Amino acid sequence: ITVKANSTTGTYNGTEYSATGLESTTFTVDGNVYTVEGLTTEDPVKKDAGTYTNNITGTAVVTDEAGNDVSREFLVKTEDGSLKINKAKVTLKSADLNKKYDGKALVNGDKALATETGWAEGEGADYTFTGSQTLVGSSANSFTYKAKAGTNFNNYEITANSGTLTVTSR
Repeated sequence: ITVKANSTTGTYNGTEYSATGLESTTFTVDGNVYTVEGLTTEDPVKKDAGTYTNNITGTAVVTDEAGNDVSREFLVKTEDGSLKINKAKVTLKSADLNKKYDGKALVNGDKALATETGWAEGEGADYTFTGSQTLVGSSANSFTYKAKAGTNFNNYEITANSGTLTVTSR
């Protein structure tokens, strides 16, 4: 017989996930019900993205319905489970900005991102806009970002796209 540890999969959201216990400790053979005791799991509880093992430990004892130890009649295999926390998907995009030519650079300034989705509550980034367009034409409204306190970028799959700065002729 094979006793398997439970597995759990989730996506990072800033809260803890856990994989606890065993899938099943009872099984039926030829109409008889048997129970496996003596096994426990490490029950990982984690918050950060990654894959963690739910190890089975202990010595298996198999009992029949009457409570008799029938371990010698069975080969008990164990299969560890896992706790998998996937990275959250974050999408960032700066704004598309336009103005008529006036000799002064068109920059993003204090304008927020046009799109900022996917951060866990209380987490995020600080942005510095580096794009600039002075002459008639277009260029990227580029930006950089750095993690706010308490934000671990390893928990995220970040897609950052620049909007467009466009200066038109007057």
